[in-house]
Amino acid sequence: MTVKVFVIFVALITTSACGRRADETATPAESASESEAAPHEEEENVVEIEEGVLRDLRMTTRPVESRPGGERVVLLGELAVDQRAYAEVGTPVAARITSLLVNSGDAVRGGQALAELTSPELGRERAAYLSAVARLTLADAALERKRALAAEKIVPLREVQEAESAAGEARAALRASRAAIAAFGVDPPKDDADDAASSTFTLRSPVSGAVIERTAVIGQMLDPATPAFRVGNLATLWLTVHAFERDAIRIQEGVTARVAFPALPGQDFEGRVSMVGSHVERESRTVPVRIDVANKGNLLRPGMSATAALPVGMTDAAILTVPVAAVQRVRNEWCVFLPRDESHFEIRRIGRGRDLAGEVEVLSGLRADEMVVVDGAFLLKAQAEKGETDHGH
Repeated sequence: MTVKVFVIFVALITTSACGRRADETATPAESASESEAAPHEEEENVVEIEEGVLRDLRMTTRPVESRPGGERVVLLGELAVDQRAYAEVGTPVAARITSLLVNSGDAVRGGQALAELTSPELGRERAAYLSAVARLTLADAALERKRALAAEKIVPLREVQEAESAAGEARAALRASRAAIAAFGVDPPKDDADDAASSTFTLRSPVSGAVIERTAVIGQMLDPATPAFRVGNLATLWLTVHAFERDAIRIQEGVTARVAFPALPGQDFEGRVSMVGSHVERESRTVPVRIDVANKGNLLRPGMSATAALPVGMTDAAILTVPVAAVQRVRNEWCVFLPRDESHFEIRRIGRGRDLAGEVEVLSGLRADEMVVVDGAFLLKAQAEKGETDHGH
């Protein structure tokens, strides 16, 4: 009985020792396998682009944005000038252009001369003004003389009253003549001036900004009903979009809108809702909504078409978004590319959410302010798929 127990004990010790040697033998192999797997996995998640290809590739990056969530509505509209800093400048009477001082696109200051014109009517008004000044001078002198004579009982009071009436009429005529001259944007003439009865006057810009349009040419006879210049400040433009009734009642003034222009692909602008119309247009059954858009880089022009994404109703917690062009389908998964250095780009798998007017909601895989490739992402996808095919061969 004792011998059997000893044999079993020795057998167990031997088996345990073999097990330990087997484990020790297997550990280096497993470690080698794991050490090889980690770089391989890392290599599969990185795309390398040759320097020559990068030079020819137009690649742009954008940060992952965090913004309020909630429902949004996408509306179409057209840019226009800010009416608070816009003027159409024309002549108050028929006049001929003798000199042009600015061209379309020129920057101008408020009060700056735009053109010089000549009008026979201005000459007549100036002459009438000088006559009115002379009549008032005579009327005032006659009134003073009558008052002096009346004080000495030489003339009756009736003549003083008549002189006062004549002076009042002369003063009223002078005021009317001064107003007629002011309509030309010029000061009343002085008696001793060489050009006291000149028919020349200057058109001036009432606002600061840029000359948006100039229709006038030298020698042209301008009509008061037709503006010769359109001047406006283009630093801020008005985008007017049209919302259906059900959306308009949920749009709040002051909210931020994301604006995109077909003429400027890949570039987003921000605007602020400054007015929600108080009436419904009868034919379209829509409500006009005005958005103030800052003209960054002076890229925008009045008349450009645009789409605006506006939040409606109450907003939810913040969400992460990236441009649609940044999201690509790689290895049957939604991914984005993050630059690691000048020639290497990480393939990052993401959870894709809603499409939001040129953007995609990111549910997982990214943090706010991480940089992702936008223009050029499709080429990186093609390079990743090519590398995968080469690795398979």
